[in-house]
Parts: sequence; structure tokens; C-alpha cells
Amino acid sequence: MTAPVDALSPVRAALLRAARVSADAVRDRAEADAQETLRSARATAEAVLARARDLGRADGAAEAARERVRAVQDAWTAELAARAEVHAALRAAVRAGVRRELTEDASVRSCCAEAARRLLGPQARVTAASEGGVTAEVPGRRIDLSADALADRALDRLGVRAETLWEPA
Repeated sequence: MTAPVDALSPVRAALLRAARVSADAVRDRAEADAQETLRSARATAEAVLARARDLGRADGAAEAARERVRAVQDAWTAELAARAEVHAALRAAVRAGVRRELTEDASVRSCCAEAARRLLGPQARVTAASEGGVTAEVPGRRIDLSADALADRALDRLGVRAETLWEPA
């Protein structure tokens, strides 16, 4: 017996081939679109990442600059504090030395009294200072030749030359 012949079989086969070709074309376009979308997304991500790196570098450089300024300021503050400490120690040592000299050598005390009379006149009332040296007064004028005042004046006359004491040799 022979199989019945289906008259629509060639039409079905043609439609199936056309549907497969159309489906393959749609799939190929979808794959191409997906590839393009991925390329575009990767390019955008790389651009965003590069921009973020640049901003991070700029922020890091700015923070490093601020930190350097803070470090310089902190170092300067520490140096000024050390200079003040050295200057105070120097002042204390000079005052102690002048007091010692005025206590141990009567001729130095006499020289202070004579200097006060020369500066204010013979009518000056000269008084021994408690820490050594003298003070003298006449109406409207006073002079302090005490140990501390003499030491302070000597250091003040050094002025900026005193800074050479803590500069590197």
C-alpha cells in the first residue's frame, strides 16, 4: 500500500524553512545587539572607573598637601616651643649667674650703687634689691639695677643674636 500523499507537506516544509531562517536572523540580530550593549556598557564602565581614579588621585594629592601643611605647622609649633624653653632656661641661668656674682662680689654691688647715683644724681635713694643688686629713686624717676633686671636687659640686648644659640653649627 502506498502512503497517502499530503499535498500541504511541501508548503509546510517551505514555511518551516522560512521560519527557521527568520528565527536565525532574529537571533543573530539579538546577539549582535547584546554584543553592542556589552561593548557600550564596558566602555562606559571604563570611563567611569578612569574618572574615579583621576578624582581619587586629585583628592589624595589635595589631602597629602593639607597633611604636609599640617606637618610643617606642627614642626614650627614644636620648634617655637623648644626655642621658648631654651630661652627661658637661658634667662634662668643668666639670672642665677648674675645673682651669684652680686652675692659673692661686694665690689660689683658697689658698682651698681655708684652707677645708680651717676644716673639719677647724688640725692638718689639707693636700696638693696632682695635678689641682689640695687634699685634707686628720685622724685619722678626710678632705676632698677637688680640682678634679674640686669640679666633681662643683657638678654634683651642680644635680640635676634640669641637665636644663634639654637641654630645648627
